[in-house]
Amino acid sequence: MKTTLLTALPATLAALRQAVDHRPRGFTTALFSLALLGGGAYALAAAVVTLAPDVAQLPVREVSETVTPLPLEEQAAALDLHRYSLYRSDASRANDTADTLLRRLGMDDPQAADFLRRDALVHRHLLGRTGRQLSAEASDRNTLIKLMARWSPDDDGSFKRLVIEKSGTTFKSRLETLPLTASIRIASATIDSSLFASADEAGIPDAVAIQIAEIFSGDIDFHRELRKGDRYSVVYEVLEGDGEPLRAGRVLSAEFVNGGKAYQAMWFQEPTAANPTPVEEGRPTRTQGRSGYYSLEGQSLKRAYLASPLAFSRVTSGFKMRFHPILKKWAAHLGVDYAAPTGTPVRSVGDGVVEFSGVQGGFGNVVFVRHRNSHVTVYAHLSRIAVRRGQRVEQGQNIGAVGATGWATGPHLHYEFRINGRHQNPLAIARNSESIPVSPAARPVFNRLATVTRQQLAAAQLLAVR
Repeated sequence: MKTTLLTALPATLAALRQAVDHRPRGFTTALFSLALLGGGAYALAAAVVTLAPDVAQLPVREVSETVTPLPLEEQAAALDLHRYSLYRSDASRANDTADTLLRRLGMDDPQAADFLRRDALVHRHLLGRTGRQLSAEASDRNTLIKLMARWSPDDDGSFKRLVIEKSGTTFKSRLETLPLTASIRIASATIDSSLFASADEAGIPDAVAIQIAEIFSGDIDFHRELRKGDRYSVVYEVLEGDGEPLRAGRVLSAEFVNGGKAYQAMWFQEPTAANPTPVEEGRPTRTQGRSGYYSLEGQSLKRAYLASPLAFSRVTSGFKMRFHPILKKWAAHLGVDYAAPTGTPVRSVGDGVVEFSGVQGGFGNVVFVRHRNSHVTVYAHLSRIAVRRGQRVEQGQNIGAVGATGWATGPHLHYEFRINGRHQNPLAIARNSESIPVSPAARPVFNRLATVTRQQLAAAQLLAVR
């Protein structure tokens, strides 16, 4: 058997060499590799037997046929019958007219413009209004088929939808009220110059930035203590109508790293017999049960007093000795001055009762609010007063507006804190005021939600703007 194979091998190799002379080099290399790996003359012989003829040596034959196209008239008629719609979206502007609105949406429709000019609902809810979300359906001839405007005017969980729709040869309008839906967003940002600048860069709504400052106002003085490189992460709601974001909702959780120290918070509502599940699911509700922001260890972030009577401003004069700008002498400054434009809302820093509301000497327009434990706060130089004597006010409630009445060289708020008639440093009082922890009964639910919150905030940190 071995003799037969060795005798056949030269003939086999010769046949193989003749066959591969007409093959590309890559094919030849591959074939010899196959032969070597196959390990014998049988593999080589099989490879030779299965080789196909060279394609270049095969006969070529030309075939010619006549093709008749479909009649062009029929194709044109079919295209003429085809109709399609164009969809566009935008936001309404304060200077919109019927014509400019349609033109911005890419439509030229005198009939639709005439209807928008005459329709009462359009005048009441669309033209001249800013920020309403618009979606339009136009024909292939750029005429209006349907226009919808959506907005959320109140914090009642609903939104308004104005619909203008073509019906036959005319248009009709209707106003609808529908429930909002909430989606969750996560974001993170780094402070470079200001809180609002960082929020804009990260695409975080201003309303969310304001909430962040409110949440951590008891621990961070956003007027004086922000540093370049501070960072924050946030999980918040976006309220939508028909899948379109209409406005920011509530901040659900947040972390702020200020000067290297991390502060965390999450919204929590204690479950009740009537409302046992929303807290477990992390969906905030606005009724039933004590609610508020807590640290992830369960301590309430709502202190007895806010750190500042203004949402945003800057301290121009602290609780210390200073040179009085009007009296022109050094004297103790017994409060804190905040620079802010005239009309900036002023809020009560805590729950209490209005003790005085009116004009008083160098204070000008001033409000005194009496709190518990003989604590009194003073808000002076107001441009207007929004409360009356004897009225009960809650923490954060508007009591007036910044002004320059009394002894003031410019618009600002003079704010004092007194205990038993003695002046105290308002910033120190706010920091040291007590907070209330989560109740023992709600602690298991709180701990489960806190675990989820930590994971969400960790994910949000990955999105930080560098």
